Amino acid sequence: MNESSRMSFATQVVDLALSKKADDLIVLDLRGLADVADTFVVATGYSEAQVQAICDAILDGVEEKPLHVEGREYGKWILIDFVDVVVHIMLPEDRDRYRLDRLWGDAPLIRYDETGKIVSQRESAIAAEREGEPPTQDALS
Repeated sequence: MNESSRMSFATQVVDLALSKKADDLIVLDLRGLADVADTFVVATGYSEAQVQAICDAILDGVEEKPLHVEGREYGKWILIDFVDVVVHIMLPEDRDRYRLDRLWGDAPLIRYDETGKIVSQRESAIAAEREGEPPTQDALS
């Protein structure tokens, strides 16, 4: 998947998750930082049923079939692996415990509000340093 189609796919996943009232949606750009995927989409659902519904909306709404889906039967943390894009749908307590956005703190991040509008972006602190610019405060937080 090229960068344009990868980001378009991630945005489609965000929109589908929002259709089931997912919260705290972020997209992490992991290119150059991880071998597991180029992009993570992370979303929060507030019940096991909602986490499963978000998963179902994504699986039903995209043309691409996932390599695999993990955790669907439990609804606490569902991982949908589309190879280049990996989707994590989590209950708040699992999201707080594993803090993927902090774990991948060097990755550029896009945060969406409940309407799908981008509300904040974090540049990679590493990328800013490579270009000879000091990282922005947003990149450090």
